[in-house]
Amino acid sequence: MLVAAALIAPASQARTNSGKIYALVTAETLNRLVVVESGRVIKRLPMPAGPENVEAFPNETAVVVSTRAGAVTLVDTRRLQVRRVFGGFDSPHIAAFSPDGTLIYVTDDARGELAVIRDRVLDKVFVGFGAHHIAVGPKGRRLWIALGERARSISIVNTANPRRPSTVGRVDPHGLAHDLAFTPDGRYVWVTYDAGSVIRVFSARTRRPVATLYGGTPPQHVIFGRAGTVFDRTAYVTSGNDGTVREFQWRDRKLLRILHTPRGSFNMSAEFGWLATASLTQGIVSEFVGTRRSSVRVAPATRDVALATP
Repeated sequence: MLVAAALIAPASQARTNSGKIYALVTAETLNRLVVVESGRVIKRLPMPAGPENVEAFPNETAVVVSTRAGAVTLVDTRRLQVRRVFGGFDSPHIAAFSPDGTLIYVTDDARGELAVIRDRVLDKVFVGFGAHHIAVGPKGRRLWIALGERARSISIVNTANPRRPSTVGRVDPHGLAHDLAFTPDGRYVWVTYDAGSVIRVFSARTRRPVATLYGGTPPQHVIFGRAGTVFDRTAYVTSGNDGTVREFQWRDRKLLRILHTPRGSFNMSAEFGWLATASLTQGIVSEFVGTRRSSVRVAPATRDVALATP
């Protein structure tokens, strides 16, 4: 059972705008976004068919990407209501917010496009077929986009004008790249792989690898604590097949500890000192504060999770 943040977290970690933390979980076989608070399901929001990925930002907004329906849904996380649904996509997959939370970027694998969304779709730009996972630079000037779940190339997108992005180059990932994320200082990009157990650390300036780390059985996913907060010192790397999350102190790339999760926990979210994982194969959502874990089964399959702080 999930435990309320105030009961198990230090005050500095538990402090949010409303005192609440929701885990928003995609249940694609049920076509629902499941909202979990303190170990119980408090709401199930109907979604367009095949909701796979979800992302939230501390501005009372979450975005859910439904691949099968070709739709993107905006959710008001304060009222827990659907705000708007955008159609017209072929195979949308991954959503990411701009650093200030005002814009949403969505990749469309089939079209090779990146869409820019606010209250409407502002632009769509071709970045390369297979466009999938997105790394957003903390200053909002660059995106790195893996061209496929087994990507042989990474597209670099200039977002200095965030409403009108443009492709400015490619990176050789030195393997079949899967996921990627900028470090909070924007100097490096960590890349994980669909084949092989290493994580490669690339210089964002030279676009070349400068270090390798062990990440567990592939594919791995990687995230960092939100830039500009007291929680931005940690990198988290999941191996869903191993049932682990590795925590690194990213500046010196030192492994701090290994947390154990239900197998199939590939995707994760971190916010206000909390870490949440979702098991695709077991339908279990787990939350960690420090090393303490609490879990609850909420659906037959839970692909993705986002922590929301209304």
